[in-house]
Amino acid sequence: MPILKEYAVSVNFVDKPTGRKKHKEPIPLIGGVAIFFGFLCGYIFLIKPVDQKFFSILIASFLILLIGLVDDWYKTQGKEFSVWPRLAVQTISAVIVYFSGIVFYGFTNPFTQQYIVLPEFLQFILTVLWLLGVTTVINWSDGMDGLAGSLTAIAGSTLFVVALAKGQNDSALLSVLVVGAVLGFLRYNRHPAQVFMGDSGANFLGFLLGVIALDGAFKQATFISILIPVLALGVPIFDNIFVVVRRFLNGQPIYKADAGQIHHRLLSSGLNPKQVVVFINLISVCLSLMSIIILLLKV
Repeated sequence: MPILKEYAVSVNFVDKPTGRKKHKEPIPLIGGVAIFFGFLCGYIFLIKPVDQKFFSILIASFLILLIGLVDDWYKTQGKEFSVWPRLAVQTISAVIVYFSGIVFYGFTNPFTQQYIVLPEFLQFILTVLWLLGVTTVINWSDGMDGLAGSLTAIAGSTLFVVALAKGQNDSALLSVLVVGAVLGFLRYNRHPAQVFMGDSGANFLGFLLGVIALDGAFKQATFISILIPVLALGVPIFDNIFVVVRRFLNGQPIYKADAGQIHHRLLSSGLNPKQVVVFINLISVCLSLMSIIILLLKV
């Protein structure tokens, strides 16, 4: 990270202060690259093998990282990158994951214990929408020092516990890698931040969390236990559903950034940035504990 920080400053790949952004000095936007390499090195040197499924995840997540870097570069130039190329690349990445075999196939009826397999077209739509949705909500939550990273760490830790309980070693290992990479990043991102993850990092982390949930918590899940990953990611999901609905009712573009997220509202209520992050993290921990209770109840 120190090397990447210096490089970002040398090439002016920094986030400059604006009316919406409270930092006073330009901050390097290179954190997503460090997170990606931390994740990749952890897998290659500590886990292995690089099989077909992981290779598909790697290619898809790398595309997510690249389009995020393009978006970040536009921000460094004071420009806005169109949402449509981002959405197209994210959709392609989700399709790559789908054809690798990581799919939301269906759910188990908790009353009859019969596994209900959804039609293929519905499997495809739900898989792609889930990955796009989680990618987006984590990205939209990246509006305050340490927030998106800490929410990712909490959600990743929860998915790790779920994967262990269900004997899903692959998902557990991926969860540990995500948590480890983001904890290393948080050392430099806690308030006042020395580096930002940018859209590249937030989209990459959101996409991986979506993949881990599909490959773990959603497998053989009952209709009720489908709530487990939803609750693990509850704060960004529910907050951004509220934001989308509000923007829609107000006739605003859904993807246009504003100060409507929960962290902005808490900040305007008088809390300082550290208090806001701690408060939101406590809510996230509570929702994650609820998801683990559902898991233990085996409903």
